[in-house]
Amino acid sequence: MGIILDSDVIIAGERGTLDLERWLISQPGEQFEVAAITVAELWHGVERATTAHRAKRQAYIEKSLAAVRVIPYTEQTAREHARLWRTSNQPVK
Repeated sequence: MGIILDSDVIIAGERGTLDLERWLISQPGEQFEVAAITVAELWHGVERATTAHRAKRQAYIEKSLAAVRVIPYTEQTAREHARLWRTSNQPVK
């Protein structure tokens, strides 16, 4: 089984509101992944960071992404994303 990490989980680890490394270790046998779109969100945060925080944020993101597999965002992935998104929200009228 695999666990797909969203950007908010990785950002919580960076901010110290979640001990991400400890949580990952507490999930033995799991394979952790991130979607390519999540990678874009994380790098967007690096690009927007102030000069004072940019290098630290970049190092954290690089370290985090080195530890997980990146799932390509294909058309099939986009369709599944839309299906899951629909089921998590109220119906559109």
